Amino acid sequence: MIARLRRAYRRLRLGTRLALGLGVLSLLVFAVVGTVLTTYMRDYLERQLDDQLKAVEVGQTREVASHGKIKRQPYYGWYAAVYDVTGDTAELRASSYAPSDPGPLTALAKRRAAADEELLRTAHIDGEGTYRLRACEVGPGVVLVTAAPTADVEETVEQLITVQVVAFVLALVALVVIGRKVLRRGLQPLSDMASTAHGIASHDLTDSAARLPLRAAGPRAGPEVEELRTAFNTMLEHIDDSLAVRAEAERRLRRFVADASHELRTPLMSVRGYADLFQYAAANAPAERDRHLARLRGEAARMGFLLDDLLLLARLDADEMEVPLRLADADLVELVREAADAFRAAHPARPLTVTVPKEPVRIRLDARRVRQVLDNLLTNAAVHTPAGTEVCVVASVTAGAALVRVTDAGPGIPPGDRERVFDRFYRVDKARSRDRGGSGLGLSVAASLVRAHGGDIALTCEPGATEFTVRLPR
Repeated sequence: MIARLRRAYRRLRLGTRLALGLGVLSLLVFAVVGTVLTTYMRDYLERQLDDQLKAVEVGQTREVASHGKIKRQPYYGWYAAVYDVTGDTAELRASSYAPSDPGPLTALAKRRAAADEELLRTAHIDGEGTYRLRACEVGPGVVLVTAAPTADVEETVEQLITVQVVAFVLALVALVVIGRKVLRRGLQPLSDMASTAHGIASHDLTDSAARLPLRAAGPRAGPEVEELRTAFNTMLEHIDDSLAVRAEAERRLRRFVADASHELRTPLMSVRGYADLFQYAAANAPAERDRHLARLRGEAARMGFLLDDLLLLARLDADEMEVPLRLADADLVELVREAADAFRAAHPARPLTVTVPKEPVRIRLDARRVRQVLDNLLTNAAVHTPAGTEVCVVASVTAGAALVRVTDAGPGIPPGDRERVFDRFYRVDKARSRDRGGSGLGLSVAASLVRAHGGDIALTCEPGATEFTVRLPR
């Protein structure tokens, strides 16, 4: 039975459970208040009755001392009796309307004879009810016992208890009903947040374009509810941003796979074609076979370079800096001169201007990777500009950083392509022709390597001038 009640209680809503808990607590408070009030009222009425007994006793004492008899009955239902206690027993000398059972009065008179102070007792008289008894000595060996009924006191206490029970029950019902409504209104923001959560659960979050347009809203409530609502909406914003990042990552991954497949398909088709030619030309002259083998090696080397770049980018994305970077102190000026010499050897018809500081610029870096960055930028300038276009390399030092600027006087980059030139496999030539441009990974690799060194690379472009600025921290 208790387990069933517990299960039923747990199934109740939070507002109902709080209202019931408030009702139980109020019931305990009402019980304590009612008990204290009833006890105080009973004691107060009994003290008043004792004072009345004392006042009546004073008058009866004078009457007994003057006339040797008891004055008439002071109040209806009250008793008074005079006992002679000089002997071993208490003998009744006078009384006013003696009760049918004077035993309690006689017993109190005997106790008074053996005591040195006035006595007060509450006793039950058969056939009469409960009485308050008071015994005092009015003379040598003479004891006066006065009895007052407590029926009025008990009736008043019972009426007080009845009034308290009715008032407390009404107050308890009103407290539970009104408290339930107040709690329901106060907990409404929680219900709204639950509805928002259910609405979010109904969304298909597996879609790559899934977003969370729902937010918890409503009128201002207490600070705790506002704090919870703010935390809930912050969590939704974080989830929404994470979904957006995931969708963007999936979109970039699909584009990356498509671009990588496209870039690898061309050399693979070339390898297949040259292999077929090699099969048919196997019986031909050795020079023919050597030419096909050279082309096969060239396409294989091209795929190797592409895969090396992809592997480098993957390691940089995974923050495996210790794998691609081997940091050591190196002279940036010397690296710029070496890259310029290699560029002149590969493109002798290209005018190249190099401006570097006279003193060495020592920086902790991976010389091979920084040289790769410089080679990519210079090759990019040579590939995407007409023959004879001037290229300029300038190295300089600023506070806390070293700068290398690669500038060409070519036609520049269209405005719509400037923000995406560092994306992987992105090429301004949408047709992806092989007469101009490579795989579209050169600038992406350069940007990733510079970021791995803690620096950045920026593009400044205007008609007749395209400048890439590499900043490396010193």
